[in-house]
Amino acid sequence: MNKYSLLLIVLLLSFTGFAQKKDSTNNISHFSGSINVTNNGISLVPTFSLGKPAAFFLLSVGKGRLSFEPDLRFALEGGKPWSLLFWWRYKVIPNGKFRLTAGAHPAFNFRTYRLLVNGDSTDVLVTRRFLAGELAPNYFITQNISVGVYYLFSIGFDINTPRYSHFITFNSNISNIGLPGNIKLRLTPQVYYLKQDKRDGFYFTSAATLSKTNFPFAVSSIINKTLSGNILGSKDFVWNMTLTYSFNKNYVRHQ
Repeated sequence: MNKYSLLLIVLLLSFTGFAQKKDSTNNISHFSGSINVTNNGISLVPTFSLGKPAAFFLLSVGKGRLSFEPDLRFALEGGKPWSLLFWWRYKVIPNGKFRLTAGAHPAFNFRTYRLLVNGDSTDVLVTRRFLAGELAPNYFITQNISVGVYYLFSIGFDINTPRYSHFITFNSNISNIGLPGNIKLRLTPQVYYLKQDKRDGFYFTSAATLSKTNFPFAVSSIINKTLSGNILGSKDFVWNMTLTYSFNKNYVRHQ
């Protein structure tokens, strides 16, 4: 284990211990999440996609500033796992115009390889392991308009995976754009830089989400365009459509 791996583990443990001290008197807990079905599974780094219909489950359970947020993604064809991310996130600065969130996670990515065994070909599901950390500062210009930077650093531990990856975005978020019928539109355009070992590239991506007040379902779409680069597995243009069901519950513990 190198110094970068050790740094991410220490960072994760620090979030947990610090949050327990700060939030021990906070009695409000939450459990929220979403169930998503899409025609094309798109990764956290949008230039990578499954290329097939997928379902993914985003969950968040926490108390105060600390939350545990699994991100579980599966191919609809055969129900095979695609990626499993187990996020721990901490709101370093939770309120005000400037906000900062930090997080870390272990991740497991799955690929199917066709191998020759005893003269016959067979499909083998191979697990690839990663460890990552993130920083997400955001500045709110108004209540519904914000700009920010997102940085993700990850380490790969297996053969044929990038050893070190850097993912940096410059993003904006425009929410609660009013449309007829109590429909709300949210736009999140961003440009980003991706570096994996000695390869890198620049990209543009944008997401649009349509939702309705007090209605749990939403429809969204993501597009991603390669501007330049030589990242292996990167696609020139990626898009999808997603149907999302969201839920949110708060729990108060009485003393």
